[in-house]
Amino acid sequence: MTTITTEEAIRHLIGHIDSEPSREGLRNTPRRHEKFLTEFMQPKPFTMTTFESDGYDEMIVQAGIPFYSICEHHLVPFFGHGTIAYIPSTKIVGLSKLARTLDHFSRRLQNQERITTQTARFLENELSPKGVAVELTARHLCMEMRGIQKSGVQTTTSCLIGEYKVKPAARDELFRLMQSPAN
Repeated sequence: MTTITTEEAIRHLIGHIDSEPSREGLRNTPRRHEKFLTEFMQPKPFTMTTFESDGYDEMIVQAGIPFYSICEHHLVPFFGHGTIAYIPSTKIVGLSKLARTLDHFSRRLQNQERITTQTARFLENELSPKGVAVELTARHLCMEMRGIQKSGVQTTTSCLIGEYKVKPAARDELFRLMQSPAN
């Protein structure tokens, strides 16, 4: 079996889907697309910076975190915003790490449900909090550009762990905070 480079594979694909694959506008597209895939699929590594909670045991909610991914079923983008919340036990996390965690799991071939669960489980493992909640709302171009072709439809997924799942009061407070005008 002959091995080809990513750039060659992209050039081959363009040859199959465009009637003028050698025109000027496409000449460097395989290299540019390979660069995009390499950059996008390899988010910057990060260290999960945690600190003692110093007794802080109330909700920490970060909303409006943008994320981008590529649908593993159709190889087209989906994108949206996430809300990540947790109730500390003994550790809190540097705030930028919540967004970095979402980036870490979204920047690959994915589905929205898996990103939601992986983000929540990772934070649960790293922080051992009393509860973790992740909610993602996204637009899927596979649904907007092909198939049913419904523009602007948003899909929401959530994963609730610990107190958010078993204590209605914690879940209600979270949903009230998520509905507040600041979010």
